[in-house]
Amino acid sequence: MHFDHIAQQVPDIAAAVDWYRATIPATEVLYQDATWALIEAGGARLAFVTADQHPDHLAWRVTNAELDRLAAEHAAEIRRHRDASRSFYTEGPGNTVVEIVAYPNESRP
Repeated sequence: MHFDHIAQQVPDIAAAVDWYRATIPATEVLYQDATWALIEAGGARLAFVTADQHPDHLAWRVTNAELDRLAAEHAAEIRRHRDASRSFYTEGPGNTVVEIVAYPNESRP
């Protein structure tokens, strides 16, 4: 298991991306549309999401086999995302939301 990203709800995806690009040197935009963006800044991957798309969360990357096993253990439904990743959400300590995610071919984009 490896840390993958932090997701934060923001009211304006483009404004969040613009702020990081202007403030954190060498910010790289990995993906962006009107409801979701993924950036890499200072060695961290941050996802910006709208409130109706995803909760704020911490994401951990596992293999597809581990995802299937963990989802069964947590009685969680695995969802497929637009980037072909698969994941489920579970509640972590202190009311945090944790996403367990796996990517096609076991490789993170």
